[in-house]
Amino acid sequence: MALARDGTGSGAVARAYWSQIHPVFMTPPIAASLFGAILAGSVDPVLAAVHVLAMFAAVYTAHVKDGYVDFHVRGEDDDHPLTERGCRVGLAASTATFAGCCLLLAALVDALVLAVVVPTWLIAYHHAPQLDTNPVTATTGYPLGIALSILGGFYVQAGTITAVPLGFAVVFLALLSGVKVIDDAQDYAYDRSIEKRTVAVAVGPSRAYDIAYGLMAVALAAVVGFAVARVFPLTTLLAALAFAAVAAVARRADPELATMLLIRGSYVFLAVLVAAVRFDPVGRFV
Repeated sequence: MALARDGTGSGAVARAYWSQIHPVFMTPPIAASLFGAILAGSVDPVLAAVHVLAMFAAVYTAHVKDGYVDFHVRGEDDDHPLTERGCRVGLAASTATFAGCCLLLAALVDALVLAVVVPTWLIAYHHAPQLDTNPVTATTGYPLGIALSILGGFYVQAGTITAVPLGFAVVFLALLSGVKVIDDAQDYAYDRSIEKRTVAVAVGPSRAYDIAYGLMAVALAAVVGFAVARVFPLTTLLAALAFAAVAAVARRADPELATMLLIRGSYVFLAVLVAAVRFDPVGRFV
């Protein structure tokens, strides 16, 4: 049986599987994993690479499963590059890769590492059709995966979880949940027509925006609080300021433009946080 729906041969199959790699959504979990490693101080490149591969495999699983459900099961999408069998083979391959990474991490670190690694795959695999039908889980699934990626990246290096990575994980969970609410609001009319319960559908677009920016404000306030308490480096205040500026502009934009601005703003936020943890230029003069 064919694996790809558009064409035959190894080239068509390779293109079909490659299409399930979405850099916009793949980059943050990988970056979060490396951020967690940087938080730990010294970085073992082998452990970091194995955890990064695990996060990649988890997100790839989510993309293949989501496409399978939306096209082959629900009939919501107009097209999909993989056949049903192709989706199953892709899921088997990504899951096997993830399982192999888990076994390596358990052997190289300890078995407790699985407590912060395995849930990322569980969230990814069950995003559709289980988690994406509830406003809370549809919103927090991806951000929770990012938070766990930070914790996992830290744990594989340090062998424990401290207040600093936990604090950053909570910040990203709140911040990205707010961004996800805005992202979902783009599809409000369509989601409402198919009775998909996003936050925008559940409470209306206007209240959804208030909830979204409220979550982002809570996240930025947490950064400020942790920085003042010197749990986070003082330079993290610059990250909060940079994202706040982006959010202020996005607040006046339509959902599509706002989502684009906020996603890119989150990249800047993470980049400044990495610099803050690695160098803390502000803290050196205080």
